[in-house]
Amino acid sequence: MSNDNNSNYKILLVDDEQDILDFVSYNLKKEGFQVFTALNGRDAINIAKKEIPQLIILDVMMPEMDGIETCREIREIDNLKDVMVAFLTARNEDYSQIAGFEVGADDYITKPIKPRVLSSRIKALLRRYAPDNNTGANVDLGGIKIDREKFLVYKEGAEIALPKKEFKLLSLLASKPGKVFTREYILEQVWGDEVVVGDRTIDVHIRKLREKLGDDYIRTVKGIGYKFEF
Repeated sequence: MSNDNNSNYKILLVDDEQDILDFVSYNLKKEGFQVFTALNGRDAINIAKKEIPQLIILDVMMPEMDGIETCREIREIDNLKDVMVAFLTARNEDYSQIAGFEVGADDYITKPIKPRVLSSRIKALLRRYAPDNNTGANVDLGGIKIDREKFLVYKEGAEIALPKKEFKLLSLLASKPGKVFTREYILEQVWGDEVVVGDRTIDVHIRKLREKLGDDYIRTVKGIGYKFEF
């Protein structure tokens, strides 16, 4: 991702510490990104609605409206539902990460972080930014091809037969490679209102997918859910 291409991306930084905003903003602007900043969640939401950034980087611990609540509100705004959201915070406790993913975060970055490492993480996130992924007919990732119109899956050109629920589960995970999908979200999207199911059901379907695709594609994020990698 060259500096010229970076200028096509808007990034909103949200942190209640001005020095952190200045430091991160300076380094991202050097990379060519368009950068906007906010010191609190309420201002962040107003800026996001106006600018429609591709990526929002949120601190978790902020007064009045913390990052978790800010992310929750952002996900309820139609124009922002496809925006990438990453938490940048010194807190690395499991419960904090789980709370972030449950309200729709795409990634979690622990500070302090070196500028070059942060830039790499951001570029990786932006490569995943594809608002129309879920509506496309085909996905071709790392040797796995998914044809949503024909309900077919191929690995290295060989067709793999998948029952409907396994197909829907794989299609969901592959719609945004690298994004962690919580168990609750998977149940809602794949099983809907069916009476029935719990974590064990998801685990069984994941195990069956791994048996057919191999272990390299679907990763478990302990205590949270699953993600597709290639």
